[in-house]
Amino acid sequence: MKFLVTGAAGFIGFHVCQRLLAAGHQVVGLDNLNDYYDVNLKLSRLSLLKSDGQFHFAKCELADREGIAALFKQHSFQRVIHLAAQAGVRYSIENPHAYADANLIGHLNILEGCRHHKIEHLLYASSSSVYGLNRKMPFSTADSVDHPVSLYAATKKANELMSHTYSHLYQLPTTGLRFFTVYGPWGRPDMALFKFTRAMLAGDAIDVYNHGQMKRDFTYIDDIVEAIMRVQDVIPQADPAWTVEQGTPATSSAPYRVYNIGNSSPVTLMSYIEALEQALGFKAEKNLLPMQPGDVLETSADTSALFDITGFKPQTSVSTGVQQFVNWYRDYYGV
Repeated sequence: MKFLVTGAAGFIGFHVCQRLLAAGHQVVGLDNLNDYYDVNLKLSRLSLLKSDGQFHFAKCELADREGIAALFKQHSFQRVIHLAAQAGVRYSIENPHAYADANLIGHLNILEGCRHHKIEHLLYASSSSVYGLNRKMPFSTADSVDHPVSLYAATKKANELMSHTYSHLYQLPTTGLRFFTVYGPWGRPDMALFKFTRAMLAGDAIDVYNHGQMKRDFTYIDDIVEAIMRVQDVIPQADPAWTVEQGTPATSSAPYRVYNIGNSSPVTLMSYIEALEQALGFKAEKNLLPMQPGDVLETSADTSALFDITGFKPQTSVSTGVQQFVNWYRDYYGV
């Protein structure tokens, strides 16, 4: 098949493109190569993808309405995996307009492309951050997610609402995936594991927020990609018997679904650091700091719905996943 993958030079997008290409699909990878983090890392990922003759790269801003429309017109995509977004919880406090452009206008442009070109299935990235002030663990897609604590989270919730509208109005099958703290080789430099590893190898102290007592459902990249590959084959169907009163928010009378993708085994930030110390072979010097604005205390994924439709459950342990990241980091940076 022919896929559009947005965010192809990004962390998750790069790995998804690799899997699709290995499976024999044609992939058009969209990215704007912005400088939110080191562009050289994005270019390195891209160079690996470009070595496959079935991969075509398109540089474009998500918010470029004409550019996105032209891309859909040029290529006859069958399915779209929309992973591009302005990422980051803390950066959304500093630069909110970047999130409106990429995550709201950009998502609308992708929806319009899918609508006008009769795309079989739009799979898009949501986030565990939508759970916001929720305290009931584990987080379930049956829960209300109306109290986000960052603009980033609010844009991801908005993406789900926008997608439902298009599923309802135009019978466009859409599936939202709420990712839980993804990590692994080729990861993002703005995320904790990358920052900790870089600091520790440079002999610097690491900043540990909330004194390391936050809990996260860290999910290894290979598990995320496996879930995406399986879910993109499960095209949502309309359920005429569904009602708001009786159904869950994750399903609908429209061809619309939302799933959690997480490891379902939350660990404390301090335990995560201990796994990194073990992988590197030495202890970190720690600056223990208070909670940061926009952060949540704990995340934990109920992935029963994902298992029901795919038979797959993410289960890579933090110790295994962190070791794989460290191996990649040492190799890539030669340290």
